[in-house]
Amino acid sequence: MPPPRTRAVTALSAAALMAIVGLGVSACTTSPAATGLASKAAWSPTAGGSGNPGSDAVSSITKERVAAAVSALPAYVKTVMDASGVPGLSVAVVYQDETVFAEGYGVRSLTTGEPVDRDTVFQLASVSKSVGATVIAREVGKGTVAWDTPVVTNLPGFALADPWVTQHVTIADLYTHRSGLYEHAGDELEDLGYDRADVLKRLRLTPLGAFRAEENYTNFGLTAAAESVAKAAGLDWAALSQRNLYQPLGMDSTSSRFDDFTASKNHAVGHVPLNGTWQVTSLQRQPDAQSPAGGVSSSAKDMAAWLKLVLAGGSFGGERIVAEDALTPAITAQFVSKPAHSADGRAGLTGYGFNVGTTPGGLPSISHSGAFALGTGTTFTMLPGQGLGIVVLTNGSPVGAAEAIAAQFIDLAQFGEPRQEWWKLANAMLAPLMAPVGELAGKPAPNDPTPAEPLAAYAGVYDNKYFGAAKVTVAGDHLELTVGPGAVVWPLSHWDGGVFTYRPYHENAPPGSIGKATFQGTSLVLELLDTHGLGTFTR
Repeated sequence: MPPPRTRAVTALSAAALMAIVGLGVSACTTSPAATGLASKAAWSPTAGGSGNPGSDAVSSITKERVAAAVSALPAYVKTVMDASGVPGLSVAVVYQDETVFAEGYGVRSLTTGEPVDRDTVFQLASVSKSVGATVIAREVGKGTVAWDTPVVTNLPGFALADPWVTQHVTIADLYTHRSGLYEHAGDELEDLGYDRADVLKRLRLTPLGAFRAEENYTNFGLTAAAESVAKAAGLDWAALSQRNLYQPLGMDSTSSRFDDFTASKNHAVGHVPLNGTWQVTSLQRQPDAQSPAGGVSSSAKDMAAWLKLVLAGGSFGGERIVAEDALTPAITAQFVSKPAHSADGRAGLTGYGFNVGTTPGGLPSISHSGAFALGTGTTFTMLPGQGLGIVVLTNGSPVGAAEAIAAQFIDLAQFGEPRQEWWKLANAMLAPLMAPVGELAGKPAPNDPTPAEPLAAYAGVYDNKYFGAAKVTVAGDHLELTVGPGAVVWPLSHWDGGVFTYRPYHENAPPGSIGKATFQGTSLVLELLDTHGLGTFTR
């Protein structure tokens, strides 16, 4: 079975985004002398030299090109919105410590028709990881923790399947997704209604791959690292984020609590495409369980302040907020997240909560995307040596709109022209991620199925060490399946013999998804929970 698409969506910035921002495109051949100032000379947040040779870029950013790229933004936003149908979005651009653009487009909700502006609050999804990394960097600078502090030092109840890994896995390991946990371990528990504490406790029951050998993107692994930092600081994660980042930067519309998002009178609701038409989602994404990984909500105006902080190496408004030597590891390459598959390919690199790369013109870049299948698509790209950054927030499921706008802008700022048809590329790369999951999705039911046993023969409580109990009951002429503490109830439809189907709809199961429930004697196997062999329940 292919992995649930939305889990891949939240991880797309580690691979797909790097292609979208142009890392695979051949570099510009124009000389630096012909295009203006070289990379490091163009702008620097601090005075003096460090001996770091920086980048030897063949492209550079000039005020004139940035101005032209900003002027072109509204027209391209309209092009992408018309092509994608995304109901609303906001964009902010920062250049050399100034917000040079911050606008909203479209509507917060197709139901109300209220307009988006630069203060409209959007859910950030996995862009939260990068925001949260700066929260941690401040604690690193204060000496509360180090990036290489083992998680169990301050979160002693945390454990993985291997006792040695448990004792040695660090904050840095989990922020680079190299713990050995399988991709998106714990997300399926969140879908069933488990809270943060329950999910983190159950991670020890999952199979563990090689430690520090490869990237497997995990929201709850990263959340465990953030939770350990919060414990060391003596605050909960949302309060720590407020104290370390949102308050000193004046990010008054930003929060790491879902209730604050919904309480905002100017927030954008999620939309999903159903049968070719965008609709307000019937199920609002509630990400508090994985708040450090996906629970931040913010506006374009507020995110511009954060871009300034990162681009200035941890300073904001002339004040040192985050120690530069604590922030630098987060925004520079620490791990090969995606090895190159050919001699002329480029590897994916990651810092701590940031993806790190080089543009086609040779300029260092940092980026990340975020997405919820239930109605969010976000991205940012920064060119630190140039003091340039863009953030795009949308209230639609990920279709590539945010990535296309950011990539087009970065191209115009470097080269004065686009290097790709960005909307077509981004949409083609992301569209498959929203496809229904399940082996039987889209397949017709058998014409002459083998009859099932009497329904009562399947009724009972089936236990699973990782997922908890699954209860099967007879409800009139059909069976119902209830799983998890959230009492998720799925009607079961007979398919063939002991195979029944259910139709989940949640963050990791887009519309049209179909799961198999297979009864085998005293066992019940739930296909969509069995990707890693954990989906067998015993009566």
